[in-house]
Order: sequence, then C-alpha cells, then structure tokens
Amino acid sequence: MSFVLVLLGAWVVIAGAWWMLSSASRTADADKIRNRLLGTPKTKRAKGSKANVTLLPSDDTSTGRMALRLLTRFRLQDRIKGLIEQAGLKWKPARLVHACLALFLLGFCIGWLFIPSNMRPAAVLPGLALGSLPLMFVSRKRTLRLRKFEGQFPEALEFVARSMRAGHAFSVSLEMLHREFQEPLAGEFRRTFDEHNLGLPLDTALQKFALRVPSLDVHFFVSAVLLQKRTGGNLAEILDKLAYVIRERFKLRGKIRAISAHGRMTGLALTSIPLGVAAMMFVVNPDYVLFFLHDDVGQIMAGGGIALQIIGYMIIKKIVNIEV
Repeated sequence: MSFVLVLLGAWVVIAGAWWMLSSASRTADADKIRNRLLGTPKTKRAKGSKANVTLLPSDDTSTGRMALRLLTRFRLQDRIKGLIEQAGLKWKPARLVHACLALFLLGFCIGWLFIPSNMRPAAVLPGLALGSLPLMFVSRKRTLRLRKFEGQFPEALEFVARSMRAGHAFSVSLEMLHREFQEPLAGEFRRTFDEHNLGLPLDTALQKFALRVPSLDVHFFVSAVLLQKRTGGNLAEILDKLAYVIRERFKLRGKIRAISAHGRMTGLALTSIPLGVAAMMFVVNPDYVLFFLHDDVGQIMAGGGIALQIIGYMIIKKIVNIEV
C-alpha cells in the first residue's frame, strides 16, 4: 500500500510542478505576443536580430509533453484530438490522458484498500472502471452533439436552398447559417465559411467539414455540392430532395427503434438480473457469495460468468442496433 501512495504522491508532485512551469511559460509567451501585436515592446531589439514569431501559432505543446509523446508513439493523438473536437470541448489530448491516469490511480488505491490481500491484482478493475470515465464522458458528449447536429441539418439544407433561390451565392448562404441557427450547426458552418473566405478552396473546406462531422448525411451533402460544382445543375433542388430523404430516414429510424425497444429492454433485464441476485445473496447469505471471492474455483467461475454476461449483452445490442 505504501508503494501505491508513494506513486500517487510522486505523480501529483510532478504534475503540479509541470503545471506551474508551463503556466509561467505561457504567461511569458503571451506577454511577448501582446507586445508585438500592440507594437510597444518594452525593450529594444538587438541589432541584427530577427523575429521568428508567427501570428498563427501551431498547437501548444508546452503542457503534457510526456502524454503527447505517448499518444504519438501509439498513433492515438489525432484520433483523440478528433474525438474531443467532435464533442465540442476545448480540452487538449494531454488533459484527457492526465484525467484518465489520475482516476485510474484513484480507483486502484480504493481497490487495493478494500479488496482482500489474496486478490490484490483485481484492484486493476476498479482502476480501469474509473479511468475510463473521462473517455465515456467525451464519447457521450460527442454522441449528443452529433445527434443534435443531425436534427438541425435538414432544416439547414432547406434554408440554403431558399437562400440560393433568393439570389445569394452558396458561400454566402453558409455564412448566413451562423446567424440563423444555433450550435453545433452554426459553429461548424461558420468555420467552413471562414476557411473558404480566408483562401481555402471550397472543395477542401467542405471535405474538412465532412471529416469534422462524421455523419452519413453530411457526406451526402458534400458529395452533392462537389458533384454539382463539376457537372452543373440546380443545387437548390438537390438540397431540397436531400433534406426530404434525411427527414424520411429519421422517420424510419424512429419506427425501427420503437419496434426494437422490446429487444433492448430484454438485454437490459437479462444483464441486470444476475447483478441483482448477487447483491441480494450478499445480504441474505454472505458466505455463499464470498466463495466466489476467496476460493480459486469460485474466482474462475465468477470471471467466466461476468465474461459471458458481457458477451451476451454485446450480442443482443448488436442484434437490436439496426443502422438506417
């Protein structure tokens, strides 16, 4: 136990010291940039010196270098960065990794304290459960944000079609979406318009938009716009038909979810019943349940039962999860 406490204390001290140093570095860099932008530097430059300061800096890597190096080694940095961006959060990948590590150590220490000495390796399980909470939070935020975007998207397509019929250009219609709609749709289209307005080709801006929003409807929209740009045609009519198809697909998805609700409830009940029975037996007859914790055969049986329950739940979820 002392080793775990020493490890946790060392991690907290190192993280705190690194945060203080990085904060001081960011403050100094901010002062330099502010002085250069305002044109009022406090000290004169040395003769022959050159300024290598960019007004559009790259991603800040002053914090979490060890975490970023670890993510880069396993090729996870771009994936986690995209997940955070799709969730609409302003986090950095290093912050997410630090949160997962801190909760993992907390869960490991709790498990080490309360699990019997002959089962100390099982303390990894509560650590993994707590350590996955930040990832689950980001994934949930991403799902809700994309779902809200998909709900706004058909109306946005109809708005663009009406705007083009009124005589506005396609790029101007994208900019108007920012004023007429709410987040997250307004921010994504505003970013696409800004990228195109600052010199990025429309094809590239729309392709980046499709990468930021991994939705089948968005891919249809981008493909339709790019195809119309190459071959010609009535884009407003295409967008109207695309909006109609998306709305009909939403209706079909709702009907399928209503039909498959019985299967989802069955999977949830079959997964919850063993947990409820185990909790009741722990209260009524603790010696019967402790057999699965202290005996070697009981531990194997408990592990096999938990694994089969997880496999069964995943199979039922796969069956009732019908993509439209």
